[in-house]
Amino acid sequence: MNRERESLNSIRDAAAQKQFLNVVSRDEATRRFREALSLTKPEVKRVPLAAALGRVVARHVIATLDIPGFDRSNVDGFAVRSVDTSGAMEESPRRLRLNAESILPGTVPQLTVAAGTATPIATGGMIPRGADAVLMIEHSELIEDGDSLTLEVTRSVQPSSFITFAGSDIALGETVLCKGQVLSSREIGVLAALGLAEVDVYRRPQVAIISTGDEIVAPGKPLPLGSVYDSNAAILSAAVTELGCEPVVLGAVHDDEEALREAIDDALKCDFVLLSGGTSKGAGDISYQTVRGWTDPGIVAHGVALKPGKPICLAVTNNTPVVILPGFPTSAIFTFHEFVAPVLRLMAGLPETPKHKTQARVPMRINSDRGRTEYSLVRLFGEDNDLRAYPLGKGSGAVTTFSHADGFITIPTHQEIIEENELVEVTLLDARLTAPDLVVVGSHCVGLDYLLSLLREQGFSVTTMHVGSQGGVSAIRRNECDLAGIHLFDEQTGTYNETFVPENAELIPGYARTQCFVCRPDDSRFTNLDAESAIQAATSDPSCVLVNRNRGSGTRILLDQRLANCIEDYTQLPGYGVQVKSHNAVAAAIKQGRADWGIAIETVAREYGLASLPIQPEQYDFLIPKSRIDRPAVKAFRKLLGEPSVRFQLEQQGFLAVGRTEGR
Repeated sequence: MNRERESLNSIRDAAAQKQFLNVVSRDEATRRFREALSLTKPEVKRVPLAAALGRVVARHVIATLDIPGFDRSNVDGFAVRSVDTSGAMEESPRRLRLNAESILPGTVPQLTVAAGTATPIATGGMIPRGADAVLMIEHSELIEDGDSLTLEVTRSVQPSSFITFAGSDIALGETVLCKGQVLSSREIGVLAALGLAEVDVYRRPQVAIISTGDEIVAPGKPLPLGSVYDSNAAILSAAVTELGCEPVVLGAVHDDEEALREAIDDALKCDFVLLSGGTSKGAGDISYQTVRGWTDPGIVAHGVALKPGKPICLAVTNNTPVVILPGFPTSAIFTFHEFVAPVLRLMAGLPETPKHKTQARVPMRINSDRGRTEYSLVRLFGEDNDLRAYPLGKGSGAVTTFSHADGFITIPTHQEIIEENELVEVTLLDARLTAPDLVVVGSHCVGLDYLLSLLREQGFSVTTMHVGSQGGVSAIRRNECDLAGIHLFDEQTGTYNETFVPENAELIPGYARTQCFVCRPDDSRFTNLDAESAIQAATSDPSCVLVNRNRGSGTRILLDQRLANCIEDYTQLPGYGVQVKSHNAVAAAIKQGRADWGIAIETVAREYGLASLPIQPEQYDFLIPKSRIDRPAVKAFRKLLGEPSVRFQLEQQGFLAVGRTEGR
């Protein structure tokens, strides 16, 4: 009789479904779950690069050197002065005397390339002083006359030809990896190129995984009728690993309350506990019964208005999250990504919300050599339905090209040109790629690096391309980006940036920085001079070598304006034809003695230990298309600019972060 009564009660309980839950909305369940947790930043540990794959960077990685660290040759050939090759053709070659050294990779040149001479150089060799270009070996012929060697030059070269300049790949002081970034093989390659053997990462949270139910059978064992294989543990283990956490699979537990309680007690040694099965109304489900006695706070939600996934149970005990997922695999993985994954990302040090082929238009003409299939790595900018594929032009020797790429376009063997604005197919490097929250094109600045790193910490995805101020203005005019950093001086009005704003854009005040005449601190030619006098001295000395900036940069415009006041034909100044693309490359050339002076911002000069003579303060501002002014990432960026703590940090880096600064 007692056995029959117990059976009747069990049937009654199952029919009445007394255990069931109070259903709440998804947002309410999320709110309760988060409020019950006191999440702290995970512990930081240092690991060797060999163990860093897939780990989360715990601290920003700042470059402590330039890559490359010197101006280097891209081809086998001869280091020359480009002016000595002017007019050279096969019919009328120019002759140069060979210097008595050959520059191999890893050696430092000892001789200056004087007028009328050339030095043999291998690919990767350091450009010697005096040379401003490399002549490919194919465009020359060696003439032996007794003991003397003469080089016949059959093609002229332009200044900077076949030279990769110092800091053109990675610049000293540049933020190369940001806190919260996941390390793939590409980023690990960048770390190795910087000479780093270890990296600081977050400790991986341990996630205990328990499957429950009498019907659960481990894969590989015979499957009795009415039972199912435990697929949930495998699915959840892989999903946990994808989120940068460490799964601890504790196996399946039968429907025995005492056995399950012991398993849960063991699991609570981990940082997070996941159970699957035992959350619905059925009388046989005991997972809910096992945890419902917790009061610290214990269960915060049991039942959520979702399909699938309604019977999920969310609990917290001793600040350890315990989540009981539905037993059906589809429901389990759906609710995992809805409620568990965001918390695990935070615990792993990742942003809370991470946002295969696709089509895009190329914003510029791309040339290719007929006779070979070419793959051009690109970065994608623009809207999902109107993407732009920018080729990454740092070259095959750059270690960051692949890590910065979103995908590649394939140029067939018999195609030589992709025309500007042509629609192309892009093969994505990551199938999970989504459009970034903020696209930044224009002039590079380490102050901007700092601001963007703060945005990334907030969970925004950011992609950047440094093309100079005028390139940024053009990209804004074409509505290809969200933000462009510019510093363009209008000599007629004496103002920065305001006269260069396209009709479709707004100018957002940024911060001031100081442009300086930069030289080595022990160069006596510039001792006790101000900037204007130093420029006069430099342009009056034929042995004084300039390192110039690229066309389109605000610094180049400023330099040309100053030179025009000193010398009639300033384009003939030694080094004028050597155009580098960053303040860092200017500083590196001067520090290493390949040039004697140039113009760069004070912050970079200080990083390199160089003397700096202020020329004028300049305003570094931001252009934003009017159509994008209300985007969340743009709003967040503008908010950062107004925060006192952020502006204080900019000032600590040497930037005047208050008010506008006009030119003089």
